[in-house]
Amino acid sequence: MIDTIKTILTINPKASFNIINENNIETIVWQNGTTPIPANEILAKQQELIAEYNAKQYQRDRAKAYPS
Repeated sequence: MIDTIKTILTINPKASFNIINENNIETIVWQNGTTPIPANEILAKQQELIAEYNAKQYQRDRAKAYPS
């Protein structure tokens, strides 16, 4: 699954932050002058990454069925 940490780092690879509760996006504490990313942008990007991951299921299945 695509977690919040991976999503944030996809948007801003240099982001500095701490998440108090992984299940609550509102508990992100932005650190070291990192510009906060709005929750709706994080959630939208997360849905995009999930869709991309799901679209590649066939490739993962083939790799398992036909190892090199």
